[in-house]
Amino acid sequence: MTKRITIVTTKTGDEGYTGLLGPDRVSKDSPRIEACGEVDEATSAIGLARAGLSYPNLADSLLGIQRDLYVLMSELAATPEVAERLPRRIGSADVERLEALEEAMLAEAELPREFIVPGGSAEGASLDVARAIVRRAERRIAGLAHNGLIASPDLLAYANRLSDVLYVMARLVETRAGRKSPLADEEQ
Repeated sequence: MTKRITIVTTKTGDEGYTGLLGPDRVSKDSPRIEACGEVDEATSAIGLARAGLSYPNLADSLLGIQRDLYVLMSELAATPEVAERLPRRIGSADVERLEALEEAMLAEAELPREFIVPGGSAEGASLDVARAIVRRAERRIAGLAHNGLIASPDLLAYANRLSDVLYVMARLVETRAGRKSPLADEEQ
């Protein structure tokens, strides 16, 4: 059996430009590439959270979300004309699936009415880190949407719901572990 060699270093980005899906090349610090980078970071943070979860059903949900985020990144990396031809795009059904997951977790999770200080448990804290990164990605996606660089409103809605899901999931794993995050305005 011949081993397949994968080339990682292409040297095409050495001048600070990268390719979009389609013929265009843009600066690596363009808003579109920044948004892709934020989503990529969110995907990795979710992977770290998933690797530490002791609840297989929640870990499976996170894996599905990570796969969705790759679809979302492909839309961000595509010009609007190319995005229309992608084999899969984030749509309202994906947003609704996140809403259903959140609703299911809310049946068990104890949510405080005040701001929390992350760190009630390692699992919860890792989900809170992922949530904060998703929020940053959401701000980048909002910038693209507000400047007419992406056409689908579902990308922004998905990022918004995802941060909610991660917050609720963090509180759920803390509820299950009997370890709540401290409240921000609590006296020590």
